[in-house]
Amino acid sequence: MKKNASLLSELDSRPVAASVSPLLDWYRKNARPLPWRKTRNPYYIWLSEIMLQQTRVETVIPYYHRFIASLPTIPSLAAVPEEELLKLWEGLGYYSRARNLKKAAAVCMEQYGGILPLTYDELLSLPGFGPYTAAAVASIAYGEPVPAVDGNVLRVVSRLCAYGEDIMLPSARKSVFSCLLPYMGSAPGELNQAFMDLGSSICLPNGAPKCMLCPLSFACTAFLNGQERLFPIKRAKSARRIEQRTVLLLFSDSRVLLHKRKEQGLLAGLWEFPNFEGDASEDAIRQYCRQMGLSIEKIRPIGSAKHIFTHIEWHMSGFAAAVSERKEADGCIWAEHAQLKQRYPLPSAFRPFLQTAETELLRAAENNPG
Repeated sequence: MKKNASLLSELDSRPVAASVSPLLDWYRKNARPLPWRKTRNPYYIWLSEIMLQQTRVETVIPYYHRFIASLPTIPSLAAVPEEELLKLWEGLGYYSRARNLKKAAAVCMEQYGGILPLTYDELLSLPGFGPYTAAAVASIAYGEPVPAVDGNVLRVVSRLCAYGEDIMLPSARKSVFSCLLPYMGSAPGELNQAFMDLGSSICLPNGAPKCMLCPLSFACTAFLNGQERLFPIKRAKSARRIEQRTVLLLFSDSRVLLHKRKEQGLLAGLWEFPNFEGDASEDAIRQYCRQMGLSIEKIRPIGSAKHIFTHIEWHMSGFAAAVSERKEADGCIWAEHAQLKQRYPLPSAFRPFLQTAETELLRAAENNPG
């Protein structure tokens, strides 16, 4: 590996200037045929950008189609009941994104005649719009020459310019924004998407870029110095906190018990199977249910699962049990199979236990058709 003179704390924009034209040529030949790229509808472009945050493209596509079929306009999004909205979003995670969509739609109805505002600065004022989302919508939908700096773009520019700052710092994001701004030209939406596609398909993370396939290798400072694996500079993430949790499927008369979480904090306002911290014994489970006024019969284990949040990792042990007498518990409802499927949004953390719940409900309904 050749030694670089230094890790540059200032961005040298010359590699970016040399890269714009070949990058656009590459993109026009190799752009991913994504459904939101077949429209100039600002609402659809906005929706896709929100869904793509922290979520893989392959996961987003069916959600995107289902969402616009149910809520095809900003007025329909503004008017949808929150529970229906969250059910549409079920499984995508980061549910604050969906709530902010509805809040922003309400602002659009009140202040902008039911359409998204037309400029980057106005978009920034909407709930859920940070600099990246505002720039992506402004450039792709409206042609405003403003760079959309996400993780892919930070990584590409960091390698292209051998940029020595920690890309997790806000100052680094601002520097990359300023570096790209003069080169947005007449096709800002295409250029932003070209950087994103290059980062997602060739200039990959975790020290594994496909430099031999890259249209910018001729101008890439890190590659030319044999240091592509050194960049980007990025501080190590803090270790996640591990939580052991016990998840309960409690059944009575072809119904399963669901509990609604508090309106603040993790998974705020969503429905869940009752659960508590700790890998519990049968006695602890019975005691937990007694506190809800429920008396349960024989308990059986239904497997374990793991779910990773940003800062917490749940290690879950699941149990199923029948309740001898169905009672109303605080913050809970007894859901039939159709309600579980169509009405109540459950976070994806509980999906490993959902099939068991549905199977038990269908079996109970068949045995008690009346």
